[in-house]
Amino acid sequence: MAKITYHITGMDCAEEVATLRAALKPNSGIQDLTFDVLNGMMTVQYDDAKTSPEEIASGIAKTGMRAQPRVEGGVAVRVQLNWWDSHGRAALTVASGALLLLGFLTHGAIAGFGEALHPSGKAPLPIAVMGLYAAALLAGAWFVLPKALYAVRTLRPDMNLLMVLAAAGACVIGEWMEGATVAFLFALSLLLESWSVGRARRAVGALLDLSPPKARVLREHKHAHDDHHHVHEDMIDVAAVPVGATVRVKPGERFPLDGKILKGETSVNEAPITGESIPVTKQPGSDVFAGTINGDGGVDFVSTKEATDTTLARIIKMVGEAQQHRAPSEQWVEKFARVYTPLVMVTALVVAVVPGLVGGNWDKWIYEALSLLVIACPCALVISTPVSIVAALTAAARNGVLVKGGLFMEKPARIRVLALDKTGTLTSGQPEVTQVFPLSGHTGEELLSIASAISSQSTHPLSQGVVRYAETRAPKIAAATDFRNLQGKGGTAVLNGERVWIGSHKHLEERGQETPAMHAQLEELSANGASVVVVGNEEHVCGYIALADTVRDESRTTIAALKRAGVEHVVMLTGDNAGTARNIAAQTGVDEFIAELLPEGKVAAIERLRDRYGPVAMIGDGVNDAPALARADLGIAMGAGGTDAAIETADIALMNDNLARVAWLFAHSRRTLGIIRANIILSLAVKAVFVVLTFAGHASLWGAIAADTGISLVVVANALRLLGDGSPSAHQG
Repeated sequence: MAKITYHITGMDCAEEVATLRAALKPNSGIQDLTFDVLNGMMTVQYDDAKTSPEEIASGIAKTGMRAQPRVEGGVAVRVQLNWWDSHGRAALTVASGALLLLGFLTHGAIAGFGEALHPSGKAPLPIAVMGLYAAALLAGAWFVLPKALYAVRTLRPDMNLLMVLAAAGACVIGEWMEGATVAFLFALSLLLESWSVGRARRAVGALLDLSPPKARVLREHKHAHDDHHHVHEDMIDVAAVPVGATVRVKPGERFPLDGKILKGETSVNEAPITGESIPVTKQPGSDVFAGTINGDGGVDFVSTKEATDTTLARIIKMVGEAQQHRAPSEQWVEKFARVYTPLVMVTALVVAVVPGLVGGNWDKWIYEALSLLVIACPCALVISTPVSIVAALTAAARNGVLVKGGLFMEKPARIRVLALDKTGTLTSGQPEVTQVFPLSGHTGEELLSIASAISSQSTHPLSQGVVRYAETRAPKIAAATDFRNLQGKGGTAVLNGERVWIGSHKHLEERGQETPAMHAQLEELSANGASVVVVGNEEHVCGYIALADTVRDESRTTIAALKRAGVEHVVMLTGDNAGTARNIAAQTGVDEFIAELLPEGKVAAIERLRDRYGPVAMIGDGVNDAPALARADLGIAMGAGGTDAAIETADIALMNDNLARVAWLFAHSRRTLGIIRANIILSLAVKAVFVVLTFAGHASLWGAIAADTGISLVVVANALRLLGDGSPSAHQG
C-alpha cells in the first residue's frame, strides 16, 4: 500500500468531493480516499501494483479540477500555486462583470437604454453587443464548463450543469444579456464560496504562524587553548531541533517547541493553545507549549517533543482531519441535492415542453423553465452547511476546544444528559485545607508549622496540601529530621529534638491517644467528605487538619449554564464515598450523583443513563476515564493540553481545565445547528416561492438570478458569524 496527498485546485465544497469520489471509483487500485476541504487536500491510499499517481491525477483532471502532489511516499513536496491557480477565478469573475456592463452600455449607446434593459425583440441585437455578452458568458462559465461537461458524460447532473443550461438556453431564445448575467452571478457566488472557505482556512492557517521557524539552541563548545566549556546560542530550524536539546527563550518571544523549564521563572500567555488569556506562572519543572508567548522572564527549557509532534502541531492536524468526519446536516444536504437536482431538471423540461404542446407560447414557457433552473439550483444549500461547520470548528479551535469533526460539532446540541467525573472536573483535583483544629494548648499557627515541617518530607497529596496552606499562614520553623514513612498511615520525624508524628484517624486509634470527643468529631468530618490528618507527639495530640478536594469556582455557574444550553440532567460520577459525593453535589447543583464507582462501574453507569435518558455525553480527564469516555455517545476530555491520551481518546478535547468552556461548547453547538437549520429553511423557502411564481407564469430570469445570488450571500454571511463566537471567562459559564 502506498499513500499520496494532493492539493486540489477547485475543490471548495461537498459537491466537488462527491464528484471526485465518483471519478476515482472505477480505479480498482484506490483503496481509500480522505478529504480536507478546508486546506484543499485529498489523500489517496492505493495499491501501487494496480495504479499510479499519474493515473490518479489523470482521473482528477477529467472532473475539471487539477491535482498537485503535496505528500508522496511520506516525503513532503512543496506545492507552488501559480498566479492563475490563486487569482484566476477572481480575474475571470471581474472580467465577466466588466464585459456584461460594457455590453449593456454599448447596447444603450446604439439602441437606447430602455431597449438595452428590456429588449422588445423588434430589432436584432447588434453583433458587437452580442459578442460582448458572449464573452461575458464565457468568462463567467470558464471554471464551470469542464465540470458541467463531466456531469453530462457521467450522467450525474449537478448545479454546474443547471447553470450552464440556464445561461445557454437564455442565449438560444435571444435573451443574451440575461444569459450573461446568469453566468456572471453564478461565477460571483462560486467566488464567494471560495472566499468563505478561504477565510476559515486563513483562520486555521494562522495557527501555523504561532510557532517561530527558528529556535535558539544552547550548545557547549570546548576551546582548543583551554579546558573551559563555553555555551553558545545557535539559531537553527525548529524542525532540526532534537528531543532533549536545551532551548533559550527571551522575554516576549514565542516558545518554538513543547518542553519543560530547566532554568528561570516567567509567566506565559497560553491563549493560543488553551484559549485562556490569563498568563500562567512557570518555574523549573513546568511544562511549556509551542506557540505560547513568554512574559517578562528569560528561561531555558529542554525540548520534549519534535516539531511535528507538539501539542500545537497535533491541534493543526486534528482541525484538518476534522473535515473528514462530516456532520449529519452535511450528509443530509448532499443526499437531498442528489435527488433534488435531477428532479428540478425534469420539472424544468416539463415546464418548457408541456404548455407549448397544448397551445402555449413556447418562448414564454422555455423562459419560465430557465428561470426555474436558476432559482432551483442548490448552490446556497450546498455552500451554507459546510461553511457553517468549518466556521464553527475554527472558532472552537481558536478558543482551546478541539472538536474532531462536524459530526461531533453537532452532537452537543442533541445531548440531553451529561455525566461528569468529580475529581479534576467539578473539583480542582487536589486536596486543600478547609479547617484547622488545634488542641492541647497549641495555636493554629503552631499546629500548621509542625504539620508542614513533617509533611514537607512526604509526596503524599494530603501532605502537599498541608504544605501549600501553611506556606502563607504559618511561620517557618526548623526543618524536621530523621523522617520515617509509615506505609498507609502517615509518618514521623524529629523536630527540635522531639519525636512528632502525623497520620490518619486509624493511626491515632492505633496509638491509643484518642478520646471519645475526638472520635466523634473526626467521624463527623469524614461523613461530610473531609480527609483528616492528625498531628501529635509522644505526650499528646497537637490537633488535626481537615482537607477536601475543593469545588472549582466556576462549577455551579457552569452547571446552571449547561441547563440553559439544553442539558436536562447532569450526573456526577465518582469513586469517592457517598458523604463526599453528596457534599460536592450540593455545592455544584448537579441533579444526581453515583458514588463509590470503580472505572468499570463508570462504564456501567453510562450504559444505565443511556437506557434511561438517551444519548449521553461524558466529561473526564481522558486518561483514568478513558473507558467511560469511549463508551459515551460523546466523550469530552478536560485539560488535554500536552496530554496525548486525552486528545486521542476523546471526541472533543478542552485544552485547559476550565469547566466554563463546556457550557460554551454546548451553547456554540446549539448556535451552529440553529444557523444550519435557518440557512436550509431560508434557502428552500425562497426556492419554493419562485417555483410557485414559475408555474403561475410570473417568474423572470432577473428575479431568479437576484434571489439565488442574494440567498447565497445571506446564508454564507450567516454561517461566517460563527467565526466570531467568543469564549467565556472562567467565572461566566
